[in-house]
Amino acid sequence: MSIIAEINLNNNNKIIRLVKGDITEREVDAIVNPANSYLRHGGGVAAAIVRKGGAIIQQESNKIGFVPIGFAAITTAGKLPCKAIIHAVGPRMGEGDEDNKLRKVVRSSLILASEKGYVSISMPAISSGIFGFPKDRCARILINEVKRYLEDDSNTTFIETVEFCIIDNETVDYFEKEFANMKKYLIK
Repeated sequence: MSIIAEINLNNNNKIIRLVKGDITEREVDAIVNPANSYLRHGGGVAAAIVRKGGAIIQQESNKIGFVPIGFAAITTAGKLPCKAIIHAVGPRMGEGDEDNKLRKVVRSSLILASEKGYVSISMPAISSGIFGFPKDRCARILINEVKRYLEDDSNTTFIETVEFCIIDNETVDYFEKEFANMKKYLIK
């Protein structure tokens, strides 16, 4: 696990971080699972979360049932080191209005974490795997939406740290470029 980049947002002590590694090993309050609407965790990050966290995650997901695209639901974390799993249903490429749906699911995940009083959350590159969302656009949208949420003076979030935990080099590169672009604008 290694920290690639970190930005401390001006004037509010909120941190956005990029970490290369396995999200199932993150010791944060909540991790985000890029889920499908039926919360069937059969592939990718979702399968790894259930495999390492235990069957309780799938069992609780089955009780929830259906989550619309752009929304999130929460379960316990089983044997994982975090407190909870936020199941975020992002868009599939080709279904229409994907950028706005991705923004919405990021915000839904952050709101859910904040409602639970969580201060740290780890998020993968939602929808950029089997859902086919372009990795460069995914990085830009996720980082900008998190920044917008954390800097919004009208919300009373408990969240202090949002990290993007990425396991593959190609996706890390896209996120690293977006972090570098953001740093340019934050320097006064």
